[in-house]
Amino acid sequence: MKFSMIFEAQLVDPTPERERQVIHDCVEQAVHAEKMGFDRVWAVEHHSLTQYAHMSASEIFLTWVAARTERIRIGHGVVTMPFGYQHPVRVAERAAMLDVLSGGRVDIGAGRGATRQEMRMYGVRPEDTYPQMEEALRIFSHAWREERFEWHGSIDIGPGAILPRPVQDPHPPLFMACSKHDTLKLAAELGIGALVMGFAGADDVRAMRKVYDEAIAVRDGSRLVSSEVNDHFSALCPTIVLDDAERALRLGTRGQRFFAESIAHWYGNSPAPTGYAEDEDHTGALERRREELVARLHEANIPARPVDTGTYNTDHAYGDADTAIAYVEQLREIGVDEVMCLIQMGTVPQEVCMETIRQWGEKVIPHFRALEAAK
Repeated sequence: MKFSMIFEAQLVDPTPERERQVIHDCVEQAVHAEKMGFDRVWAVEHHSLTQYAHMSASEIFLTWVAARTERIRIGHGVVTMPFGYQHPVRVAERAAMLDVLSGGRVDIGAGRGATRQEMRMYGVRPEDTYPQMEEALRIFSHAWREERFEWHGSIDIGPGAILPRPVQDPHPPLFMACSKHDTLKLAAELGIGALVMGFAGADDVRAMRKVYDEAIAVRDGSRLVSSEVNDHFSALCPTIVLDDAERALRLGTRGQRFFAESIAHWYGNSPAPTGYAEDEDHTGALERRREELVARLHEANIPARPVDTGTYNTDHAYGDADTAIAYVEQLREIGVDEVMCLIQMGTVPQEVCMETIRQWGEKVIPHFRALEAAK
């Protein structure tokens, strides 16, 4: 089982000064993660989602991280793939350049960039997001391995060389963001790794693992995007770990409340999130919001799915190291290939993020490394 971290670059009060600071804080966390034994860092790509994600040019962020590290893998998770955001050849060139400079440490995840805000900023049409994301993945798998590349689909490319060539042969591993069962099935059919939301808790992760495995078992190979199949299942793990378990729970649930309200704002047109005092009952507030959402969906005759209500569940790795170990034990039993720690949430202080990384590196990760060694 692998251990990673994911960065959104969230912040409550996004003044230019605070924005600059949080990006540098994320770099510091990523460098610390390598020292503490993490296997990978992921950086999202979002555009114009104030407070929720200020990580817009993540390939530049990841290049800066790669220059300051030696071992940890560099995950672009995920690139917004529809062609209005960026031409697929440009993505292939940037990813290959980073793979060369990092010594072959790059992973590439695909996403749709499907908020109305982001699509408005780039003139992307909702109906194009799925087909263009899949087509971009197919373009990559060919472009990186052919000396003279051309493509004629919904977009015409070349002929010409895609330079430089990546270090990883034939190309960096491919992944996809999966928030629904349908996208999990699609990732399995395409033969690429799944990056799943884990806010709904271990039971929902178990259900998603089952959907992914069942789709892998029945695929006939006709939709594989590459000869290199990557059946890797990575699940998000919201976490804050301190010696003071009660404070870790307060800070973790406060961060998650900010995250949940940010998602509701940009994906569901709810009010913008705000910062809250540390000693508020954030678990109770999230539960009330979840109940309100379920009632609203019920009134509209829409089933309440974990993807809708999951961000309001607070049963995660918030507490001391033993709490985190117990939660990760559930993920290990489910068969998660990678635990993707979400630590950098908008209200979590930098020193708490750094301490959480230290606790994972000195106590949580070694526990599971020892189990693997004992096998």
